[in-house]
Amino acid sequence: MSHRPISDYALLSDLHSAALTSRDGSIDWLCFPRFDQPSIFGRLLDDEAGHWSIRPAGEYRVRRRYHPGTLVLETRFESEAGAVVLDDLLATGANERGHELGAEAPHTLIRRVRGLKGRMTLEIVYEPRPEYGIIQPLLVPSDEGILARGGAVVLHLSSPVGLEIVDSSARAEVTVERDQELTFALQYRSSAESSPESWRPGEIDGRIGETLRAWESWSATHQKYDGPWKELVHHSGRVLQGLTYFPTGAMVAAPTTSLPEVVGGSRNWDYRFCWIRDASFTLDALWVAACPDEAAKFFSFMAGAAASHLRREAGLQIVFGVLGEHDLTERELPHLRGWRHSAPVRIGNGAWSQTQLDVYGELLGSASLLRKELDGMDEGTRSFLAGAVDGAAARWNETDHGIWEIRDRKEHFLFSKLMCWVALDRGIMLSEFLNVSSERVQAWEKERHAVREAILTDGWRDRAGAFTQSFGSEDLDASSLVMPIVGFLPADDPRMRATIETIASQLVDERGLVRRYRSDDHMDGEEGSFLLCTFWLAQALALAGELDRAKEVFERAAGHANDVGLLSEQVESGSGELLGNFPQAFSHIGLVNAAWTIAEAEREAGR
Repeated sequence: MSHRPISDYALLSDLHSAALTSRDGSIDWLCFPRFDQPSIFGRLLDDEAGHWSIRPAGEYRVRRRYHPGTLVLETRFESEAGAVVLDDLLATGANERGHELGAEAPHTLIRRVRGLKGRMTLEIVYEPRPEYGIIQPLLVPSDEGILARGGAVVLHLSSPVGLEIVDSSARAEVTVERDQELTFALQYRSSAESSPESWRPGEIDGRIGETLRAWESWSATHQKYDGPWKELVHHSGRVLQGLTYFPTGAMVAAPTTSLPEVVGGSRNWDYRFCWIRDASFTLDALWVAACPDEAAKFFSFMAGAAASHLRREAGLQIVFGVLGEHDLTERELPHLRGWRHSAPVRIGNGAWSQTQLDVYGELLGSASLLRKELDGMDEGTRSFLAGAVDGAAARWNETDHGIWEIRDRKEHFLFSKLMCWVALDRGIMLSEFLNVSSERVQAWEKERHAVREAILTDGWRDRAGAFTQSFGSEDLDASSLVMPIVGFLPADDPRMRATIETIASQLVDERGLVRRYRSDDHMDGEEGSFLLCTFWLAQALALAGELDRAKEVFERAAGHANDVGLLSEQVESGSGELLGNFPQAFSHIGLVNAAWTIAEAEREAGR
């Protein structure tokens, strides 16, 4: 139901699309065939927007976990009478392994019930509602299941249980005995394609095995990190991989839309798109948590999607659709009430037309880190990256909307200047790889010096005792913590130490989590504390040699993961409840990078 805690949900992914399933066995969010397509099940945002639940009929206890090394979910229901386990997954292509995970997707949601002991009666409710709940499809019995048609969507549910159809809903009650299995498969097709055929139990079981092996193979092939919090880092790596759209290499910020930053408020945004910033940070985190063999594909995707903007000297668009779409015009869906009546529900994202200068730095920072993975990069992509350095050189002294996408104004945001410095610094480091002339490098060096002087002069405020949000402002901003992380200043520089301590005392809530800022952004309500910023604080403290404090901050932030290790964007300070789109790439990126930074600092300190 649309009032269920966000922490109740677990992620399923086939690297094309995603689903969220609740602790009581309800698929309340599913978008086929891509992350950003209209939902098939949308009860996450409105009780009438569709779901598919398989749950015990009476009282029960529940435990759940992911099968090791996978994003295949196992939910165990127990009662006095018996116990069953429910396996949920989005099927991968047949015979996929390691580097091929996500290469194909049958666009099929599989659910399997296995009796463990005694007997348990289950209730099954199937209510598909395509196009964000607008359509109530026609449900008709078919061979081995139910066919649903409505709008542009055809769905086929293969079911071993006969379901009673009433209007656009189907229901059943079934008792499962020990060692009994029931397997279900929900297949998607567009109305232009032929209707899918039923999958029989043996074929469904085969697909479950293939999906398990594909994820296990990917984890075994890619995941080499062996430092502290190893399991958390590896799991976050799988989550970040699960947010990748395999066909293009695009990476979505989250698989959901309009989960609010303030309960009942309007800070509700669609995150199912590829932000340059988030995707670059994701690649950086995968460098730690997994072999990022998607790196070259991502930069090629960016070159194709964004290079036209560079040629028109219109700046670099900051966010794209997963196929490289430019126009992400934002609109509201007034028929949806929103999670806990947090309206409006939005699709699209108006940030696509914003100016955000930091993206140059994220791109070049990631390219520098992943240099070894980019040897096969074509000349067009190299030219695109060199053009991004030129963009930073030409535009760093302009105002923009900043990393936090402030909608009502532009300012000289310090973080934007910092990341332009990163673009120039890494561009100079990569100049030979990018095949640029010595004259061009000299121009970059001149601008790098100018940016640095501007930050040191105009970014520091004596009254605040810190580097602040924007030039001339006294407002603190947690993004200043990134300065030592990207190598602009050492963490033990007196100004940097003062900034770290000021943020740690003035932007931290009663739970010890860090807020992004406290300045007025002219939006309603006070948002929660930001998990990425808290992980940034842990990194900065580690770089400053404060290892015990860094570990404490890290564990405080990581401790807000739900029972299956997923993090949202924010945490409500009073209740500790997870807020914002879920699971959030930024938060898992922060966890991975902070763990690695602490591990490196401990190694250097001989601990």
